[in-house]
Amino acid sequence: MTKKIFKSSILASVVVLIIGMACVLGVLYRHFGGQIINELKKEAEYLSYGVELKGEDYLENVNEQDSRITYIDDAGNVLYDSMADEEVMENHKDREEFQEAEETGVGQAERISDTLSERTLYYAVRLSDNSVLRVSSTQDSVLALTVQLIPPALGILAVLIILACFFASRIASRIVEPLNSLDLEHPEENLVYEEVAPLLSKIHRQNGQIRLQIEEARRNQEEFRIITENMQEGLLVIDAYTMILSGNTSVWKMFQVWEPKIGESVYSLDRTEDFRKVIEKVLKGEHGSALLHVDNEFIQLIANPVTREGSTVGAVLVLMNETEKVQRESLRREFSANVSHELKTPLTSISGYAEIIQGGLVKEEDIKGFAGRIYKEAQRLIQLVEDTIKISQLDEGANPYEWEIIDIYQVAKEVCGNLKDIALKKNVHLFIEGHRTMCRTVRPILEEILYNLCDNGIKYNKDDGTMSIHITEEKENVRIVVKDNGIGIPREDINRVFERFYRVDKSHSREIGGTGLGLSIVKHGVTFLGGTVDMISELGKGTEITVILPKNGKTE
Repeated sequence: MTKKIFKSSILASVVVLIIGMACVLGVLYRHFGGQIINELKKEAEYLSYGVELKGEDYLENVNEQDSRITYIDDAGNVLYDSMADEEVMENHKDREEFQEAEETGVGQAERISDTLSERTLYYAVRLSDNSVLRVSSTQDSVLALTVQLIPPALGILAVLIILACFFASRIASRIVEPLNSLDLEHPEENLVYEEVAPLLSKIHRQNGQIRLQIEEARRNQEEFRIITENMQEGLLVIDAYTMILSGNTSVWKMFQVWEPKIGESVYSLDRTEDFRKVIEKVLKGEHGSALLHVDNEFIQLIANPVTREGSTVGAVLVLMNETEKVQRESLRREFSANVSHELKTPLTSISGYAEIIQGGLVKEEDIKGFAGRIYKEAQRLIQLVEDTIKISQLDEGANPYEWEIIDIYQVAKEVCGNLKDIALKKNVHLFIEGHRTMCRTVRPILEEILYNLCDNGIKYNKDDGTMSIHITEEKENVRIVVKDNGIGIPREDINRVFERFYRVDKSHSREIGGTGLGLSIVKHGVTFLGGTVDMISELGKGTEITVILPKNGKTE
């Protein structure tokens, strides 16, 4: 803006100076012309006085080089001319200045001289004998005087232009300085030119509107951020070139990315074919979905296109961790298959023994033995159904019992007492270490947990083995350790023994009985009580299972 004001000021100044200088020269030109006329008048009066006294001879003695002197009789004939031969000069009767002098006594004219062929100023005076004395001067003398003034005039013009540049620069800076120092954040507080006041008022109103819009946008963005950051689902927004525009924390966790990859291609998160096909499909404007397998987890991807004016400009990707759902479905199918298999075995035995008895193929004395086998298989079937019901109840969070404060040490003693006969048959020695330890829990579930742990410690032990329970009271928890020196569990099976119907050695498990649900009941029971369970085992050396329960019960 300063440059524009400076250029405009200089242009205006130069134009004004040139026009002014031209006007001055014009005025001087006219002034010099008037001066010459006055000089011619004075000279004519002076010469007429001499001619009146001495006649024509007076003119012969006049030494005049700047002016031309012409003496004309009353008939218009030239009697004398200081610059031309009067003999060859034509009659001047028709000259304007001659005629005017005859009428009024004096006359003047301006024209191109026939004799000198130059523009000439004439001044004529009538004498007493009606003759006319004329003095003239060419206009070149006026022009010469004017031309002589041009160089100094140009010098003055140059100086004035330099001064104009200096003052224009200062003025432009001073004009713009208040504008440059305007506080546009608070335009109503500026005290500047009146002409700027409407603009500042408009800026003030617009600032208010912009602030409201920014605040609303910030609030909306913050709400969107809070919503997306608290979503368990992953959210990604990409453009038409697969570049990531935004994403929430959940999506980075799903792909195990520790820094947001805003501005990078979405393929940097997953390069699998299923993922690529969904992205290509959604960027063509079609809905897409796929179940991705990412680092042992199952991620459900749902992609929807974002369109504008009929063209796809990007896409919104929603990712949900379906690992638990897939695992539950897998466990459900496996559980159904295992239950069917486990139910089929005792039912087949019962049906077979009953069919043999019904067919009369059993001796009278053997019927009691067959009935005993049928009873044993029926009990096994009942135990399987009961354990299955317990697992289902714990899965659903059902609790028909009350939470109460009980002594865990006393419960452990009762469980060991119930298993005393089984331990004697297996020649396994039982030990309890600890003291009276109070804990808020559900007694039947705790009894079931301890019974299954101790039962396994006895069943899978060796002759003359030991099974011990260690109870320790901590600050906030109760630690229960069930330890045996039995057959142990292979390392590769430790992570699976808590699964339903999983058996490390199926043939050995069949021999000693059991449904394969004991440790699964333990895991679900501990989880229901708000605790944790951990196992350490070594093949041939024994197993140690640690259960940690909160003293004040499960935190809701």
